Amino acid sequence: MINDLFRYVIMGHKGLDKIIALQKNPANIRNLCILAHVDHGKTTLADCLVASNGIISSRLAGKLRYLDSREDEQLRGITMKSSAISLHYAFGEYEYLLNLIDSPGHVDFSSEVSTAVRLCDGAIVIVDAVEGVCPQTQAVLRQAWLENIRPVLVLNKMDRLISELKLTSLEAFTHLQKILEQVNAVTGALFTSKVLEERAEKEDHAGETPGADQVYDWSAGLEETDDSHLYFSPDQGNVVFASAIDGWGFSIQQFARIYSQKMGIREEVLCKTLWGDFFLNAKAKKIMKGAQAKGKKPLFVQLVLDNIWTLYDAVVTRRDKEKVEKMMTSLGVKVMARDSRHSDPKVLLSAICSQWLPISQAVLSMVCEKLPSPLDISTERVERLMSVGARQFDSLPERTQELKNAFVQCSSEAEAPVIVFVSKMFAVDAKALPQNKQRPLTHEELAERREQARQRHADRMAANQQAQSSAGPAHYVVSLPAGGEGDPIQMESLAAVKEPEVEEVAKDTFVAFARVYSGVVRRGQKVFILGPKYDPAQGLNMLPEGCMASDSVPEVPHLTCCTLDSLYLLMGRELEELDEVPSGNVLGIGGLEDFVLKSATISTSPACPPFIPLNFEATPIVRVAIEPKHPSEMPKLVRGMRLLNQADPCAEVLIQETGEHRCLDDLRQRFAKIEITASKPIIPFRETVVRPPKLDMVNEELGRQHKTAIIHQVKEEAPQSRFSDTLHVDPGGLVTITTPNRLATVGVCALPLPTEVTCLLEASSELVRTLEQVNMSLREGRSLTVSPRTLEDIAHLKARLAALLQGHKWKNAVEHIWAFGPRRYGPNILLNSVEGYQRPSVWQCLDPAEKGAEPCAAALRDLDNSIVSGFQLATLSGPMCEEPLMGVCFSVERWDLQQTRAAAAATPEEEAGPGQVTRHWAGAGSAGCYGPVSGQLIAVMKEACRHAFQARPQRLMAAMYTCEIMATAEVLGRVYGVLGKREGRVLHEEMKEGTDMFLISAVLPVAESFGFADEIRKRTSGLASPQLVFSHWEVIASDPYWVPTTEEEYLHFGEKADSANQALKYMNAVRRRKGLYVEEKTVEHAEKQRTLSKNK
Repeated sequence: MINDLFRYVIMGHKGLDKIIALQKNPANIRNLCILAHVDHGKTTLADCLVASNGIISSRLAGKLRYLDSREDEQLRGITMKSSAISLHYAFGEYEYLLNLIDSPGHVDFSSEVSTAVRLCDGAIVIVDAVEGVCPQTQAVLRQAWLENIRPVLVLNKMDRLISELKLTSLEAFTHLQKILEQVNAVTGALFTSKVLEERAEKEDHAGETPGADQVYDWSAGLEETDDSHLYFSPDQGNVVFASAIDGWGFSIQQFARIYSQKMGIREEVLCKTLWGDFFLNAKAKKIMKGAQAKGKKPLFVQLVLDNIWTLYDAVVTRRDKEKVEKMMTSLGVKVMARDSRHSDPKVLLSAICSQWLPISQAVLSMVCEKLPSPLDISTERVERLMSVGARQFDSLPERTQELKNAFVQCSSEAEAPVIVFVSKMFAVDAKALPQNKQRPLTHEELAERREQARQRHADRMAANQQAQSSAGPAHYVVSLPAGGEGDPIQMESLAAVKEPEVEEVAKDTFVAFARVYSGVVRRGQKVFILGPKYDPAQGLNMLPEGCMASDSVPEVPHLTCCTLDSLYLLMGRELEELDEVPSGNVLGIGGLEDFVLKSATISTSPACPPFIPLNFEATPIVRVAIEPKHPSEMPKLVRGMRLLNQADPCAEVLIQETGEHRCLDDLRQRFAKIEITASKPIIPFRETVVRPPKLDMVNEELGRQHKTAIIHQVKEEAPQSRFSDTLHVDPGGLVTITTPNRLATVGVCALPLPTEVTCLLEASSELVRTLEQVNMSLREGRSLTVSPRTLEDIAHLKARLAALLQGHKWKNAVEHIWAFGPRRYGPNILLNSVEGYQRPSVWQCLDPAEKGAEPCAAALRDLDNSIVSGFQLATLSGPMCEEPLMGVCFSVERWDLQQTRAAAAATPEEEAGPGQVTRHWAGAGSAGCYGPVSGQLIAVMKEACRHAFQARPQRLMAAMYTCEIMATAEVLGRVYGVLGKREGRVLHEEMKEGTDMFLISAVLPVAESFGFADEIRKRTSGLASPQLVFSHWEVIASDPYWVPTTEEEYLHFGEKADSANQALKYMNAVRRRKGLYVEEKTVEHAEKQRTLSKNK
């Protein structure tokens, strides 16, 4: 408690005033985050930087994990939530304010990395000197690249090269060079892809027509662009070598400064030659090139690494006290006696190194020198942040484009518009808020309280003496201390003070994690909250000129007004209250929980657009259905789920709640605070059809008998349905069904889409959704503004589909696409193959001439939507286990509408134009396109699609994780064993050079992934740990309906053929969960076997 109060006094009276003063100078502000793979040392490094400000002891750095404020973070030893702290650092003549954000490294919490990266201008990327570049290292470098922030590199855990790998200083130098090459290779790949994309876009806009002899030169764009500033190189000053756990770190520049004085060589020369193939010629007293060729020690090894290796050898390995004393004297280092006598040599090592090469000084100096300030934000990044969806910056309203100057200038002037981005909402215990904390007393207040206590004690002693003098010797008087039961007035006042506090402490409060990009945010200020779908053009049209948030604002979609209740300085576990925050700073905002769900843009100008959504590396795929243990607690559960949805950037709360077990623990213990019952994880599957196999299960060529068996199977199932008398399936797989009232007949066949088309449609789902919105507005006669870029993307999608759908059966298929499904933007296609039926194309927005095209028959046009609706229902839940379809094309081959007597009496016949089929329809006058015929047509279309699907070989598609595992050679076999047991498939493995670590890449079904990480750790004694990320959907090869049909199969599998069928197991599990019929044999009344010898 005393330490907390002491820290509060230091922070409250000196540090807080200093930070508030530094917040007003954006040129000396650095907003940065720490990014790395899991267990590469982010939080340990953060502890070292926090200790440099005196907030924690330097001895506890790496052990306290100050920024891991949650209990489960401390227990598991990994960071789960990103947290921020503001640090002060003096570098040269200037003082800097560093807003540092520590982020998680585990892939399960990658959404927290996205929220941190958006608010920063730079990043410290940490790489383990032993493990090198890992999967999550590549992911964070990609996220930093996408957000256009500048990274610097820290090669951490250098001590492992000495203590674990036992490398010599020369071997370590070679190893470090290779790691740097790996990191730069990732950056180079990102840069190359960007340049080639930009060049392709320019050529598309230029509209070049390549000649017959033209050769495409891919290298030209790369040669013209300068990329030297992108890469990490110690001589550029953007690399620090460190061991955070031992408290030391250095850059090349530090040693260049030391040796320039000793050797008389210019510092600039040493900076360029300390890293690389240079050596010191002792005779000539010159630095020369070609150390490797001449067998000489490189300068970096001779002047830097050898000294560190010698220190470790003397302190840790040999424990040579005399040598240590000499080294300490030469380095000018003094350590405390208790450190030198400590039984653990690492304590002495840390004490020496933290004075000789303090890690905080090396890292913070690099940050101040190499990372940009808020004033240095690039126009490219600003334009990208303001360009929502497919809209380009140039297409935004003029007033919106003018706000770009406010971003770039990062002005804190009174007239500058306030622009703030909230990247996430995080829950804070109400007791942790500054206004609810017990405030430490000042010296004046302590003196006053002391005087009051002394006076009360004197009064009490006087009262006791008076009572003793008046009472007899046999009587004893017990006096109550002040504030006891004898002082009811004070008890009442205490109760009055404490009651609201208890009531307030009982709930969690949400604080917005945000950054100010322009203007000054003040407490009590009224602002606009702009939702992700807010359109500034629409808002400016609906709002009066010069409208402010404090005015009476008319209702505008996705725009609300609110007051900023409180502003906080984020100090890790602590929050400090502020009155105002200038531009360029990271802050916490209270009072937004009712207005912001996950992220939002805040501004005083309605012309401000919402920022582009955050880039999430991993998407949730597994669902869990939950319910309260006691039904009466349902309102608490609903409220708790709403709070969880707000607190977790990656959670998606629908009817079911998404996330991992941490989410359920948060819901149980923090948000809902009730007992909940959670179902087993709900694993999604997809249903598809494939081409008829050419080989049977014993690799024999199939004859016609297998195909006959499939058709026979469908015909056997058909009579059981209610369409038995109206259903016909021909040998080609064409299913024809007539409606119960005999007015309409539909013929449909199903085809498997090529895998490339399925992947393209899945990747372009947002574009297909936009295409459907445009078509709907054209059908309804509404005008919808579409940007030229969106039209280009749609045209590109159409061209790619046409290129992929080649062959006789796909002739002109792209032009005949009727709809996409399910939900009108899924990876399934409905084709219009009805002879003589011309309907508007789905690509009509690309060709204005098609907009006026009329279908051949008005009746068909009226019921056109019924066919589409039936297709959407069929693709949403397939016949195998009611899961969505994927990669299936349904072609409508026939659609007839018959005339009845009633129809003839109701409406006259409608004759089609020349060359078109005559169609008749009943009931147009009475019910229109929403009558009974429409409903029956929807049902018939759905059943036709389902039966057409069943007429083809059916398969399940499983969701697949990519699995990256780092393991040592001795446990490699056990890792393979666990993967094989869980239906995993190893893609490739590679050995990390210079180590005994293997990096294994595999794919694993999501359905088999539960408990996988724990089993891997148990089997390998903790030497291997997997990272799972959802990757793709994969067809399960086995047929769930397979039965032996050929003689060879009967001989091989037997008549029962009851061997394990993975697809059937998954399908039955889903059907059982959904309450569908499952065909399985169960033994109800089994007789116990008895032996002749004993009657058991």
